[in-house]
Order: sequence, then structure tokens, then C-alpha cells
Amino acid sequence: MTQLSALRITLSLAASILCIGSHSWAQKPGGKKDPYNYEAQKAAPAKVHKIVIIASRADHGARGNHEFFAGSLYFARTINARYKNAYAVVYDEKQWPKDLTGVSAVIVLLNHGGPAAEDANIKAAVAKGAGFGAIHFGVEVNKGDQGSNYLSWMGGYFETFWSVNPWWTPEPLLVGNHPVLNGVHPFSIRDEWYYHMRFQENMMGVTPLISAVPPVSSLTYVDNMPTERGGNADVMKEVQAKEPQHLAWAYQRRNGRGFGFTGFHNYYNLQNDDFRKLLLNGVAWVSGLDIPKNGIETPTPTKEELDTLMAEAHAAK
Repeated sequence: MTQLSALRITLSLAASILCIGSHSWAQKPGGKKDPYNYEAQKAAPAKVHKIVIIASRADHGARGNHEFFAGSLYFARTINARYKNAYAVVYDEKQWPKDLTGVSAVIVLLNHGGPAAEDANIKAAVAKGAGFGAIHFGVEVNKGDQGSNYLSWMGGYFETFWSVNPWWTPEPLLVGNHPVLNGVHPFSIRDEWYYHMRFQENMMGVTPLISAVPPVSSLTYVDNMPTERGGNADVMKEVQAKEPQHLAWAYQRRNGRGFGFTGFHNYYNLQNDDFRKLLLNGVAWVSGLDIPKNGIETPTPTKEELDTLMAEAHAAK
């Protein structure tokens, strides 16, 4: 073998190692900061930001819809690779965590956030300063005690007969000013974007992150008959007046942070760089981590890579 050939092989191996490192979210279980190793997270030093993500594996239509567990693995592995002072783990909702002592944040991706809103351990953790975040269907809870908790924890929630959940393509998304938006550019992508959330009165503590003016056609409000998630007189009035609707927000409460994101029905929207960055920034920020000036930058995952992660998520069902 010539020296030139040896050099080429060495460079090729080095490139492969760098590539694997850049896609650390795709690593198999059992590696450093394994998101399934709950005891290792609990044993981590107190200075480490301990992030607990609770996700549903339940089917919601065809594959690619509500792939909350796969998405959570992506978030956890990316955060674990990017931050030396963070350790994120992912729990299946059927293996709900019973000990949240010392956690920095709890983030839920569920087919309805009710179980989280009523969880005494989450309530206790938030009272001690833990951040709380919810994504897509996880932002919906029942009006009453559940809604009151969500208002207190993250500043807003999806309330039936008030909020709506249409499929639409916001044009364009308007970007505000907040660390979660570091490096995020205005983007437009089709998803089931909920809007007309129930927020804290006068938006106290709430910072809209992305907003858009939805078309009247996104509502199903016929003969002045309100529906659970399709339309009502209040949202119709705002849409007709072209009032911007907030699709994601940050919340600063007295002793902690909140983050809400209404999209992410479509798992493959993670291939949109700005959509993905906003979610990663939100997970990090609500956990008390510093956000880089240009946001959390990651390689665009291919469909094949996302499919592999999705297969892992379903294999353990």
C-alpha cells in the first residue's frame, strides 16, 4: 500500500467518524448519556440540567403522524450531544416517571396533555422552578383545573370551543425577538397548526415566537354553530379582522419558564431547518440552557435517517 493510499483511507475514516458525530441523535441505546438510562440521569451532578421528556407512542393515523417518541429521541440526543451540562431522557407515557426530583424541565408530547396537567409530581417540580413545555397535541388540556395549571406553567393552552386545529400553510410565519428564535428565519410549512390559544390575561409573561394570519377557509364554522376544534364566533371574528394568531410562544413566570409549540403533527417537518431549530432552541431554553447566537445548528436529517429513528421508537412498543 502506498503512503498516498494510506492517507486516503485515514481521511475517509476520519470523515466517517465526524459524520457519525454530527448525527449523534441517531446513535443506538447504551451510549454516553443514553436517553433511556433514567438512573444515570438521576446520578448526574447537580450542575447538570436534567430534562425529562414524556412522549406517546400511540398510533395516530399512518406512520409519520404524531411520531412523538421518535421526535423526542431526536431532541434528547441532540441536546445531549450539544450540551455538556445537560442530560435529557425520554419516557414512554406508559412508563410515566414517578420521581422528578431535581429536574430542570418537563416537556410533553402527548395525545392530549391532561395526564401531565393533573400530575402531582410535575406540579411539584414546576413549583420548585422546573421549566414546562408542551408540543402539538400536548398543548391541549381540559378547561378548568387542567387549563389553570397550564396557564400557570407555560402561559397558554388549547381550549376546545375556543381554539382550532386546522391543517394549513401559514404565509408567512412572522418571527419575534427571543433567544428561542436565535438563528431562526421566517419559514412557511404545512402542518396542523393550532391557533387561537387561551393565553394568560393580557398576555402577561407570554412572548409570541411565531405568528401568522390564517385564512377564513381554515375554519369550519357553519350556521353559527361552534364546534370543539373547528370554529367558533370568537376565533371567526379575529380571523376576519386579520388578527395574527400565535403558533408558538415562550413564557417567563416568576420562578421558571414555559414553552408551547402547536405544530409537529407531521414528523417529517423536522427536515425543515428553521422548524427544527426552533423546536430544539425551545427545548433547550425552557430547560434553562443558553442558546447559541445562531441557534442549535444541526445537519438536515434525511428521510431514511428519520425513518430509522421512527422504527426504533415503534420497535419498543
